[in-house]
Amino acid sequence: MIELRICIDVENLERALAFYTRALGLTPGRRKGDDWVELLGGTSPIDLLAQPAGSAPVPGTAAVRDYRRHWTPVHLDVTVRDLDAAVQRARDAGATLEHGGLQTRPWGRMAVLADPFGHGLCLLEFHGAGYDALADS
Repeated sequence: MIELRICIDVENLERALAFYTRALGLTPGRRKGDDWVELLGGTSPIDLLAQPAGSAPVPGTAAVRDYRRHWTPVHLDVTVRDLDAAVQRARDAGATLEHGGLQTRPWGRMAVLADPFGHGLCLLEFHGAGYDALADS
């Protein structure tokens, strides 16, 4: 079995720590000054990594870190028991609700949000069979 760790680049470590602890109820674990903090309380630890806007994430490319709202093929899906309450907590902590609000799907309900650093974040509330309702038999 592998241990999955989720790494999220952020422009301001303290602001990110406040957001993720308040919005998702995670708790700080280990820390290295203003560079890195580990968040615990989910099925995988989340590492917040302080990286300045405009810095190069990969040597030899023109890409730079940009903390305005952006799209990436990788994002977090967080399952919650009460979507309405979870969305309110996330918005109170600084998230932006997108795509016209809460959505109903065959497996339950979801909300698409962005964290204060432009990263996508979906909150999912499963009903009935959850994703099993979508699976081929």
